[in-house]
Amino acid sequence: MDPMTQSAQISSSQGIADGQNSAAKESKPSVKDLIHWRDPKKSGVAFGLSLLMLLSLAAFSVISVASYLLLALLCVTITFRIYKSVVQAVQKSSDGHPFKTLIDKDVSIPPETFRKHVDASLSYINRALKQMSRLFLVEDLVDSLKLAVVMWLFTYVGAVFNGITILILADILLFAVPPVYEKNKTQIDQYIDLVRTQVNTTMAKLQEKLPGAVKRSKTE
Repeated sequence: MDPMTQSAQISSSQGIADGQNSAAKESKPSVKDLIHWRDPKKSGVAFGLSLLMLLSLAAFSVISVASYLLLALLCVTITFRIYKSVVQAVQKSSDGHPFKTLIDKDVSIPPETFRKHVDASLSYINRALKQMSRLFLVEDLVDSLKLAVVMWLFTYVGAVFNGITILILADILLFAVPPVYEKNKTQIDQYIDLVRTQVNTTMAKLQEKLPGAVKRSKTE
């Protein structure tokens, strides 16, 4: 085969593969796209399913919800399997198992991918442990006092709401706040800057007055 022709074929196949990969990436919306409602249909489905799941957990136990979901999935797959078998028997066709492509698909997790996620999770865990050690051992008195105030406020939140209720509210806010923020970004940023400046000023004054408080270095 002519080297020029072979090179053209390789370039063409690479271009097709790149196009397929980019199309696959575009077909999978990210979490950011979902919560910003880039595609209202997909965002609506994601919001509805997540809210339905949390409401189900609020009414039933985790075991019951998981059992009902798996039972519903089994009912759908078994019904479809029987339906296709009947159709094949009537039409005398040999299409084979309706889920053959899914059965043949490799669903195993590659060791490299598993190690990659474990390493990433381990870095987050170590960072969290270091931060907890710093806060609970009072390396910085102001930061430890901030944590104490937040925990004290959470005691009141826990007295009013349970964990599932907080998750439901968080799910609603997760899908409601980003679109509102995008439409009113300038005004919201101005208020956030004012609040941040006021908080930083108050904390700086408090840090100067507290005895034994560890002053932050300018580099931090």
